[in-house]
Amino acid sequence: MIDRRRFIESLAFGSLAVSHGVRGQTATTVRRIGWVSIGSKESPAEAYAAFRQAMGELGWVDGKNVVIQAVYADGDVSRLDALASELIGQKVDVIVVGNATSTRALQRATKTVPIVMSSVNNAVGNGFVASLAKPGGNITGMTTQSDETIGKLIGILHEVAPGARRIAVMLNENNPNQAVFWAGAQSACAALELIALRVAASTPAQFGGAVEQIVRQRSQAVVVVADPTFLNERVKLQELMRTTMLPVAYGWREHVVAGGLLSYGADLPATARYVATYVDRILKGAKPADLAVGQVNKFELVINLKTAKAIGITIPQSLLLRADEVIQ
Repeated sequence: MIDRRRFIESLAFGSLAVSHGVRGQTATTVRRIGWVSIGSKESPAEAYAAFRQAMGELGWVDGKNVVIQAVYADGDVSRLDALASELIGQKVDVIVVGNATSTRALQRATKTVPIVMSSVNNAVGNGFVASLAKPGGNITGMTTQSDETIGKLIGILHEVAPGARRIAVMLNENNPNQAVFWAGAQSACAALELIALRVAASTPAQFGGAVEQIVRQRSQAVVVVADPTFLNERVKLQELMRTTMLPVAYGWREHVVAGGLLSYGADLPATARYVATYVDRILKGAKPADLAVGQVNKFELVINLKTAKAIGITIPQSLLLRADEVIQ
């Protein structure tokens, strides 16, 4: 793999860790952090590991002066409310969430326990915070603008498959951001004189039917939006998509590692590392209402050349030079 930016990012965070490190930590009691995931323990494992490592660099060692209690819905969104109540019942000091669906569940569960978002789409539009500069409640962290990201993803897919005019856009209708995703996809396709075809799959059981619809609609390329259900079941989804022999672009790198063609989206582990600085400040007494919400500004373009060869796609050299990671 060719990975030119992760090293730079790690150096940047190293400097951050020095400035925010253990010098300010005087707590003698064990603090409790909740981590809520729609997925399983293995998904997204890299983001969780990055968060734990970053907390350690900031002086918070799991099992020593802090306990990180991770709970997983294992793909079952209906479990989120119970998991939220479980963590609150354990008297956690702060809870980390990784998507809009989890954030909504925690927002319903508590107005007092601090909640820190990691790469949550459209934080203002979803009503999680009053504004980025002044969140105003118990929620803060990092947000992304999904409509802008999906537009860039469609543009990259168009570079790879310029002859594809009919673009299927796979959405999860249970995702609070699905309307924004679809509007952004329609706008991006219209600007390129492409036809956007809406395809819905809200549970893994619907993946097969969605792929059949993609074929039936005579789609020539596919965009799979950044969604936690799709991420958690990425291996199953990729196996089904492979049968279409179409170029498929995804919202997160992890899909490409699982065999997808390309992705453009937020670097989840890098964002999780930065989110640790929010948790650190809250554990030291800061209030979420006073911590401005940050906008994710580290996005990565990942390309799988093995997959490109398998479906007969030639990736332009100009795109390969722009890629953050190329999987051979």
